[in-house]
Amino acid sequence: MGLQLQAILLMAPSNPSMDMSRGLVIRCLMVYLRESTDQLLKEYDDPDEDNVSQDLAAASMTIYRAKNNATEDIGIVVEGIKVLTALGTFPRACSLLIGLAYALNLAYPKEIRQTLEVFQKLFLELDCSKLSPKLNTLKNKLLA
Repeated sequence: MGLQLQAILLMAPSNPSMDMSRGLVIRCLMVYLRESTDQLLKEYDDPDEDNVSQDLAAASMTIYRAKNNATEDIGIVVEGIKVLTALGTFPRACSLLIGLAYALNLAYPKEIRQTLEVFQKLFLELDCSKLSPKLNTLKNKLLA
């Protein structure tokens, strides 16, 4: 796990922006929880629209980042449908994903359930009385 965390932290420039730092923290959190960042964030560099559409159509709940030469689009896909686009940053998209899931009472995908529960229960303190043992340990480490 230490090597994976180190590799993520090495992606940051010497003076990262606040949004970049937040994105790195989210990626490190997912590594700590042993969940794949590829399940939460699907990244496409110079994407072919047809391939991206087919790939996202199979996604139950994810964030996508499509980067062309001059433009970048970050959005949210729920049940294969783009529900929000042009969100700007990965951390902002994570916040809006939690808001959508909570407001619409959507079940979290199994592959990223713990990460989304950390956002909901530890960061937003919604339903925080019902923590799994792993999240309870994380909460105790954060408070220490």
